[in-house]
Amino acid sequence: MKFSIARDALIKPLNLVAGVVERRQTLPILSNVLLVLEDKTLSLTGTDLEVELVGRVELEAAGVDGEVTVPARKLVDICKSLPEGSTIEFSLEAGKATVKAGRSRFTLSTLPAADFPAVEGGARRGCAVPDQSW
Repeated sequence: MKFSIARDALIKPLNLVAGVVERRQTLPILSNVLLVLEDKTLSLTGTDLEVELVGRVELEAAGVDGEVTVPARKLVDICKSLPEGSTIEFSLEAGKATVKAGRSRFTLSTLPAADFPAVEGGARRGCAVPDQSW
């Protein structure tokens, strides 16, 4: 998995999805956000087993498809610490996620995407909110 994205395009949906994720969980995977890259669409999913929130961002350039979970709060903190207008390069190798922007480089632990729980039951409802609304 490998892609590049503008910090400003990632931080808004990431903040929303991370809002569902609890800091202290009995299951470590619930502290993570699921990242799925398919074609040029990056999906971010967070859950607390009662509520599931999915954010999607269209990438400007195609990346290498894949899926992984990374710690939600750490990823949010990293993105917030980067300067506005910066481009984030995300890559996954040997079970470690690397986030690069400019001269900054961060390595995050990961958990397998297959272990990420899906919220079952209830009607799935969705709505689309254009980026210009934010």
